[in-house]
Amino acid sequence: MPPTPAAWRRNSIKPNYQCNSQCDFNVIFVIFNAVRKANPAVKFDYSQDFKNTDFRAHPELYQIGIGEQGVLSVEPYKSEILPYWRFKTPEVAQESADAIYALFLDYKQQGDFVGMDMARKFLQMGYTRARRYSNHKGGRKYAKGTRETLPPGFDAQKAAAAEIFKQKWQQAREDQTYLQLKQRHRQLFDPPGKREKAYPPQGKSAL
Repeated sequence: MPPTPAAWRRNSIKPNYQCNSQCDFNVIFVIFNAVRKANPAVKFDYSQDFKNTDFRAHPELYQIGIGEQGVLSVEPYKSEILPYWRFKTPEVAQESADAIYALFLDYKQQGDFVGMDMARKFLQMGYTRARRYSNHKGGRKYAKGTRETLPPGFDAQKAAAAEIFKQKWQQAREDQTYLQLKQRHRQLFDPPGKREKAYPPQGKSAL
């Protein structure tokens, strides 16, 4: 369902901490690795049959994962949200973040946790991608074919776009209904063994 202009005019929640861009990325990197090592149950299974799975019809097959994992794989949500995802300028980013957050609210009204989480992932990806482009021209952090870090730069337009997405991302991830549905999904489908039982046999469609 496309977002409505009325849903775009909701206030954002300001970030509850202050941190520079390098700190932001260091914190995200440390948390990601700590969680991944401490809780192998949240490792994302990229071998899942994404191409033939309708996750609206089969929400039990959806993996929350960590951060943005699966954001470009889970249908039909990817196709519903991706057309709105842009961050070229702050103005474009604001329109994009508002539209995606409006979709988040639409999914919330429908009680659709998978849709809410996918919208959250796109908002988060808007922040991380815009921040990367603000720090590295062309969005490339490493020299091609190597792990050599390219000299950092600064793009004020992309930095402003990142902050716009960051506010909407935080607003989505702190939503109480979202948190309740997320906890329920984890309890039902994330513990070791439960998700495996929900997966269709290898090579079979979940449709």
